[in-house]
Amino acid sequence: MQPRIDLHTHSTTSDGTFSPAELMRAAAEAGLSAIALTDHDTLAGLPEARAEADKLGLELVPGCELSLEYAGLPTHMLALFVEDPAGAVAGELERVQLARGRRNERMVEKLRTVGVHLHMEDVARHANGVVGRPHIAQAMLAAGVVKTFDEAFGRFLGAGGLAHIPKEKLAPREAIDAVHADGGLAILAHPCLLSTQPRHLEAILTDLKGLGLDGVEVYYTEQSERYTSEVARLAESLGLLKSGGSDFHGAVKPGVRLGRGRGGLFVPGSVLDAMKAARARA
Repeated sequence: MQPRIDLHTHSTTSDGTFSPAELMRAAAEAGLSAIALTDHDTLAGLPEARAEADKLGLELVPGCELSLEYAGLPTHMLALFVEDPAGAVAGELERVQLARGRRNERMVEKLRTVGVHLHMEDVARHANGVVGRPHIAQAMLAAGVVKTFDEAFGRFLGAGGLAHIPKEKLAPREAIDAVHADGGLAILAHPCLLSTQPRHLEAILTDLKGLGLDGVEVYYTEQSERYTSEVARLAESLGLLKSGGSDFHGAVKPGVRLGRGRGGLFVPGSVLDAMKAARARA
């Protein structure tokens, strides 16, 4: 039987609830042979994850999940085999993170105008890396302003919310070029969030492949078997690598388990073998 792997996970360095080291230990306990740490728009958790993975004899695929601006769609790209803190991806992330720091401050200011009196110090207390909306939501929960995360995002922080400000994102071309400059692979994450219509998805994948996209997340927690089969077919017909992962966040996504998603997910080790072969040919 092929080993089970997970190429899409998050730690406390972005919006997960397991530290990078805790995540590696959980992966070993779950029987995974390899895991990718793909925190949102940061590589900061990778040194801790690698140190722990090496102790455990666990294969770590370094990377991150990049937020893209593409046709007004909620587009994310996994940058796999990328970890250089002085590389091209890190440089793009630094530029975007400076803009997002200003965005966080503007959202906190906007919250004050609607009667929610938080300070950035309150928000930063809940973060262990990149500060974002989940940490603002946690500060709101701690202050008793809202009772749930859903309420914080629905009323205030989500699109159309009272304090929402759009996030600055990378363009696909600049993101893919940066990943390739660092020797990595660019993988489209959770295509089900982009389109459930095969023809529309095929058009998206064809367009992004023209920009240099290497692969697509065929195996994903929230997809049906039928949809997964369709994405696999498109990957094969377009010559794209297959990837897959649970999108594990810990307590932020209850019920999603490492390597198993909501129970039925299985990402075979052959997926990683194919990626390594593609990199060797490049």
